[in-house]
Order: sequence, then C-alpha cells, then structure tokens
Amino acid sequence: MTPADAPVPTGAATSAGRATTLAAAAAGAIAGAAAIAVGEIIASLISGTPSLVLAIGDLIIDLQPPGAKQFMADTFGTNDKLALNLVIVGVAIAIAAGLGIASRRQWRTGVVGFGIAGAVAAFAGIREPLSSQVLAVLNAVIAVAVSLVVLRALLLATGPAWGPRPAAPPLTTTSPAARRRVVLAGSQAATEAPLLGWSRWDRRRFLILAGSTALGSLVLGVLGRYRLNNGGGVSPGAVAVVLPSAPPSAVAPSIVPADSFDLPGITPLIMPNDQFYRIDTSLLVPRVDETTWSMKVSGMVDTEVTLTYAQLQAMPIFEQYVTIACVSNQVGGDLVGNAKWTGVHLRDVLAMAGVQSGATQIVGHSVDDFTVGFPTAWAMDPTRDPMIALGMNGVPLPSEHGFPARLIIPGLYGYVSATKWLAEIELTTLEGFDAYWVQLGWAKEGPILTQSRIDVPSNGASVAAGTVPVAGVAWAPDRGISAVEISVDGGPWLPAELSSALNKATWVQWRVDWQATAGSHVVEVRATDGTGTVQTAETSDPPPDGARGHDKIQVQVS
Repeated sequence: MTPADAPVPTGAATSAGRATTLAAAAAGAIAGAAAIAVGEIIASLISGTPSLVLAIGDLIIDLQPPGAKQFMADTFGTNDKLALNLVIVGVAIAIAAGLGIASRRQWRTGVVGFGIAGAVAAFAGIREPLSSQVLAVLNAVIAVAVSLVVLRALLLATGPAWGPRPAAPPLTTTSPAARRRVVLAGSQAATEAPLLGWSRWDRRRFLILAGSTALGSLVLGVLGRYRLNNGGGVSPGAVAVVLPSAPPSAVAPSIVPADSFDLPGITPLIMPNDQFYRIDTSLLVPRVDETTWSMKVSGMVDTEVTLTYAQLQAMPIFEQYVTIACVSNQVGGDLVGNAKWTGVHLRDVLAMAGVQSGATQIVGHSVDDFTVGFPTAWAMDPTRDPMIALGMNGVPLPSEHGFPARLIIPGLYGYVSATKWLAEIELTTLEGFDAYWVQLGWAKEGPILTQSRIDVPSNGASVAAGTVPVAGVAWAPDRGISAVEISVDGGPWLPAELSSALNKATWVQWRVDWQATAGSHVVEVRATDGTGTVQTAETSDPPPDGARGHDKIQVQVS
C-alpha cells in the first residue's frame, strides 16, 4: 500500500469532536444555571420581582391535569414542592445543554432557544398576582442576556466555532483510490473543522472558566433561594405583631397531662407549629405586610366591607381547638393536625356586610388568587364556630400557615375551607362558582370523614411477646369520636381507652394494651363518631372526597 492509499487516521478527530460536543453541552448547561441563579438573586433583592423558577412552577400547577395533585402528594408527600422545583431546574438545564450543542453549530439557534425560554419565564412571571409585571419581564430579559454572554464565552473557549470552514484539499494525485481518500478527507475536514481547534490550552481555559462560572451560579442561586424562603425581597411590617388576647370567657381550656397519654411515639394532642402539615399550591410562602394588608367581604352582601389587620384585632377575639385535614391524606397518613386557633367569629364579619338571601356559597380568596368554596349553611350552623384565625397555638400565624389571616371551618377538608393568606370573602351561589380544586375534579363539598390511625407500634415493627401498647389518634371534626376499637388478625374488636375530648371539632388519642403472642400479626383500627356512625372498612382513594378504609399495620412478635 502506498502512502497515498493509506487510510487517513480519524480517531483523534473523532475524539476531539466528542470532547468538544460535551464541552458545548456543558457550556449550555452552565449558561442555563447562570440564568436561573441571576433570576433567583434578583427576585430576592428587589421587592415585587418574581422568581422565574417559582413562576414557571406556579404555571405548571395551574395547568395540571386532574389527578396530578394526588400523584405528587402520594409520591413526595409534603416535599412535593421541592420535587417540582428540582424537576423544573433539571429540565431547564437539560434543555440549555441541548441548546449549547446547537449553538456551536449555529449561534442563532442558541439565541432563539434561550429567547423562547425567557419569553415563557416572563409570561409565567407576569401572571404572578404578588409581582410587578414590568419587573417580571426585566428579570427574564436580564437572565436571558446573562445566559447568552456566558454561553458565548464558554463556546469561544472551545476553539473556533463559527469561522469559515476549510476547503477540501486539491486533487493532485492520479490514483483512483487516493483520489477517493482525498475527497473523503476533505469532506471530513470541512465537517469537523470547528472541532479540531480543541487544543490542550483551550481545554484548560474552558475548564477554568466553566468551573468558576458554575460555582458562582451555584452560590448565587442558593443565596437567592435562601433569601426568598426567608422573606427576602419583601417589605416586613413596620411594627411587631402582637396577638390579641381573648377574654376569659372565650379562652380555650389548657391541656393538662391527664388529658393525654404519655406514650412514646403517639401523636400529641396539639401539634407544634413547626411540625404541623402544610399543603397548598404556593411554591413560595407569601410574605404579607400586615400594615398594608386588608381583606374585604364582597358579592351577594348588602354592604361591601373592608377590614384592616388592626380592625380585625379590635373585634371580639376567641380561641378554639380545631383539627384540620387534607383531602389528599391516605388512610393512616399524617396530613392532619390539631391546633389551638385564635381569631374572630366569621359570622360577626359576615353580619357586618349583611348576607343576602340566595347566597348559598362562601368563597375564600387568597392573596395569590387561590380559591376555596363551602356552603353558607355550614358556616351559619350554630353547632360549629367558623373563624378568621389570626393566631396558632398562642402566637401570630406563621407565614407558612397563612399570616396574617386564614379561614378555619370546623368539619371541612382544607381544599374547600382553609384559605390561607386571606384577601377576600365572597358571597355567591353554589352553582355560580367552582373553586380551584373543584375545577380539577374534586368534590364540591368536602366534609371530613371519620378516620383513625395507628401510631405505635410502627408498621413492620418487632416487639416482645406480652403486653404491647397499641395507640394512635382518631378524628371526626364537628361530630367527635365516641369509640375506637382494634382487631388483631381479623378477630373480635377490642375497645380502646380514649383521651379527654377537647371538643367535637378535635381528634382524640386512644390506646389498647394488647396481649401479644409470638408470630406475625395484622392489627387494624376503626373509630365510631359522635353520631354513632362506624368508620367504614370499604376502601377508596382520596379523589374526589377523601380516602376510606381502616388503617392496618403488621407486627412481628417474638
């Protein structure tokens, strides 16, 4: 074989091509990360500027199909918002990586791609009810500009990418085989010319630039999100909030040790604020300035009423213990909690406006445009006391639980009653309005079902034979719990001892001292509410109006 006929080595070029393609993908990913980081830090520093990640998340939530809420709650529980954030960031960076590869071939593709991404983020941002539309657009524009600057710099560090491609070598040989090899080599050189500029110096320069940019983006992004999660970018109230005191006649009784069971692992009668479950559609907790906040009563009323925070505080205050629950809670789940709520009587506020005849539904509007709706008759029933809550367990409402005010409606699931960050109470008809979750297929009315849960032993636990305490909580808000029983391996129902009932709107603790024998056993629990209705054994998923069935655990006794 003559030198002219010898194969042209292509391994080095192919290896360089792969390396440069990976570098271009990394450049795109880092450019996307830089855009996200800049958007986060700007949102945390300038009040009224939305986080682009959270804005896109809110858009996804608003466009979610029926069943998505339950899937996220079942899969991630109270970490569903964190999971959505991570998915959004991951998908955005993956798309940016693809744009990085495309941009090295044709810069215009990257400009258009990042521009489209910015337009989507701007559109999502201007929909945010607590944000400035102008600032939303500016934040998106700045983020796109930063991404393109970073992408261009990183791509240039990989070598020439957009210059003219070399022509094929001249055909100076007369050998047919050699002529074919020259044509193929020229074609390959024209194709891979941008890749062959990936020198050792380019690689070092790229790695330094890419690494420092990625690290800076990570720091900025984490700092921005930390500030957002801790109130950055929001003007706090000018004065410290003091929870008004209820008169002695309206104070909820204190809980004494005799009211509950001192048993390791059992759920306390009162859930601490930092352990209380949180389920809502807000990816970022609204931080409301109570000095400028107000709520109004509107719709089918004689007189529209607007109340400031100070005016609500000046109204008659009372306390009550109420258990609230999420309709997404599975049998045996923990999306339920009991607290002492402090606030004003909802009926007092409604009386100020004058509810018109025919107003059959009360709709609560949040500051972030979330809505719930429940029958007016439920609120007017004298056997229960719905409230506008200002405090939780003796302190002003924490931001994540609805500061400055929220609705607490005993006996109803949160998705139809528990408006946090309350902005408006609207009187309308049941036929005239479907609230947020009703539009997604959940039931129009949502009374909390009678439920019970086993806390100890835990499912799958191993215990010693003999006396084994089995305990947990049971609830049927606004009906109360009259009895709890357990059954072992499908045997007879054994009555449980109940803790003191705080009122009909709260859960109770229960316990049974089970005489356990060696072997594997299944323990189940059921409750009977204050009306005599026994918790059903028939099972159902949470949609559309709550999960049904008995909580069961398996225990190994040795």
